[in-house]
Amino acid sequence: MKHTKIKDLLNSTKPIDNVTVKGWVRTFRNNQFLAINDGSVIHNIQAVVDFENTSPETLKRLTTSAAVLVTGNLAESQGAGQKFEIQVKHLEILGDSDAEKYPIQLRNKPSLEFLREQAHLRVRTNAFGAIMRVRSVLSFAIHQYFQEKGFVYVNTPIITGSDAEGAGEMFHVTSFPVNDAPKNDDGSVNYKEDFFGKETNLTVSGQLEAETYAMALGQVYTFGPTFRAENSNTSRHLAEFWMVEPEVAFNNLDDNMDLAEDFIQYVIKYALDKCPDDLAFLNQRLTDEEKTKPAAERSEMSLLEKLNFVLENNFKRVSYTEAIDILKSSKPNKNKKFNYIIEEWGADLQSEHERFLVEKHFKCPVILYDYPAKIKAFYMRLNDDAPQDRQTVRAMDILFPGIGEIVGGSQREERLDILQQKIADLGIDEKELWWYLDTRRFGTAVHSGFGLGFERLVLFVTGMTNIRDVIPFPRTPQNAEF
Repeated sequence: MKHTKIKDLLNSTKPIDNVTVKGWVRTFRNNQFLAINDGSVIHNIQAVVDFENTSPETLKRLTTSAAVLVTGNLAESQGAGQKFEIQVKHLEILGDSDAEKYPIQLRNKPSLEFLREQAHLRVRTNAFGAIMRVRSVLSFAIHQYFQEKGFVYVNTPIITGSDAEGAGEMFHVTSFPVNDAPKNDDGSVNYKEDFFGKETNLTVSGQLEAETYAMALGQVYTFGPTFRAENSNTSRHLAEFWMVEPEVAFNNLDDNMDLAEDFIQYVIKYALDKCPDDLAFLNQRLTDEEKTKPAAERSEMSLLEKLNFVLENNFKRVSYTEAIDILKSSKPNKNKKFNYIIEEWGADLQSEHERFLVEKHFKCPVILYDYPAKIKAFYMRLNDDAPQDRQTVRAMDILFPGIGEIVGGSQREERLDILQQKIADLGIDEKELWWYLDTRRFGTAVHSGFGLGFERLVLFVTGMTNIRDVIPFPRTPQNAEF
C-alpha cells in the first residue's frame, strides 16, 4: 500500500481524505493518541485511534518503536500542539517492539554515552534523527557547491602505499595470516609475497592523489573515508572519518583562503535554509544543556547564533607570528590559565589557543597562515623570505568558535628540488613518491588545496560536543561495534 511522508502531511494546507502513513510509534497515550514518526521530519504526526472499536490486544501492541501502518482522514487537530492529525480508520501493526526489552526508554532521557552503545537504535530519538538529517543535507551541499563551480569529483584510493601526512599512524592492510607472515632473512616481514607486493595501508588522506588530478583537470575534490590509527580516546578524534579535500591548479594561498571561506559559508547557509526545524530543535537542546553548566563554562552564543556568526563575519586573516605575539601577551597566558603556556615562537597551537583567538580576541572566524615549517607537512610550500631560524610554510588553518581548527590547507610545494630536499630531510624514501614528484617534473605550477574533516563540520553545525555523536557508527580505540 502506498503511503505519504509525514513531512508532506504536516506541510499540508488543507484536510485530505484517505491518507496512509507508515512509521514507528513514539508514544501512545490514553489508549487513543498515537504519535508516529517516519524519519522524514523531526515532528511526529498524531493519529487518533478509535479505541472503542479496536481490539484490546492490538492496543497493547502499540508500544514505543513498533512499526505501524495507519489509514484515515487528515483533519484539523482539536488539541494543541499540532495543526493536523489523522482520524484513524484502519490500523495495522507491521512489526512489534517488546516494551520490556526495548533498550531506549525516551521518558528516562538516556545519556549520550548510553546511546553510543545503542548506535543501531539511537537514530530513532529526536536528537539523532535531527543530527543525521543535517549530516545528509551538508553532504549534498558539499557536492552541490563544487559541482556548481565546475570541480571534478575524484575517488582517490582507500588502500595506498603512501603516507600523505608523514605521521606513520596508519592501519596496515595485508592478506597474510596474523601470526604467520613470511619473513626476510633479517626477520622483517617479506611484503613482496603479500597481495599487493608491497606494504600497504588504509589512506590517511586523498590529497597527494588529488594533486595529480588537479594538475590535469584544473580543479578537483575528494569526499571519502579516511583512517588514522591514533590512540586518541577524545571527544574530537575518530579512527574512521570522512574528509573533503579540494585541490586547485594555479591557486596560491590567498586564492585557497578565499575558496575555503566561501565554501564553508555556502554549506552552513544551505543547512540553515534546508533544516530549520532540526536546527531549531538542536538549538534548544544545546540551550538546555548549557543551563546545567556552571556560568563560567557556558557558551556566550546559542547554536543558531554561532552559525549566523560565521555567515555574517568576514574571516580575519592573521599570520602565525602575529598570533603568537597576541597569545604570549594575553591574560590567560600571563596568568598561566592556559594548559599549554605559550613561551616562544614555534609552539604548536592547541585548541584552547585557537578558541581564545576566535572567541575572545578577534571575535570572528580566524584564518591563521604562514606556520613554522617544522610543525607542518613536507608538501607545504616553503616561504622564500623567512629567516633561517624562523622558516615558515604557506600553510593555513581556519578556526571556529567552540571548536577551534575546522580546516587545514596550504599552497603546495611546486619546486622539485626543494620538495626533494624536504622529503630527504624527513627520511622518506623518494622511490615511494616517484609518481608524486613527476607532477613537478612535467608541467609543474603553483597549486593549493585544503582538507575539511566532515565530522568536525557536522559537530559545529549541530552543536554537539562529542564527535562520536555525529557519525552513524563511530570507530574509536577498543571500539568497532556494529
